Amino acid sequence: MALTMKDKATSKADTTAWPAALKQEFDREARAPNGCVGNELVSETDRLRVWTIRLKPGERFGFHRHVLNYFWTAVSGGRGRQHLMDGTTVEYSYAPGETRHETYGSGEFKVHDLENIGDADLVFMTVESIDSSANKPLPIPQAIRPAKAA
Repeated sequence: MALTMKDKATSKADTTAWPAALKQEFDREARAPNGCVGNELVSETDRLRVWTIRLKPGERFGFHRHVLNYFWTAVSGGRGRQHLMDGTTVEYSYAPGETRHETYGSGEFKVHDLENIGDADLVFMTVESIDSSANKPLPIPQAIRPAKAA
């Protein structure tokens, strides 16, 4: 039997109220959805977007919105904390190579953040599928796109 992310949580979902600054950031994301699902866009085609997330211990990647079918792979192991759009906070332990696939129907999405609560760098690769998703990709700033070779 495969474990789900919920099964891998190392503590039950915490429903303690978020600090005001975190709630304000979440509210800003709701008004202006953030389609940057990583802190570096490595590659982009008409079919795929490939992202990395690299977080040093204590670093946090802010709220972002998933609307496209995607998968992520933990390149490194480590511990992370996420604040989820249902108001809960969860913590996970990730194993190197661990992978999860997520799909979204028309109009469906997920908003969350990610904080490295471990003592080593936390690195993920995320691959979004543009051409096989029910939703259109969210816009992303031109400045974060990789430079095209001359």
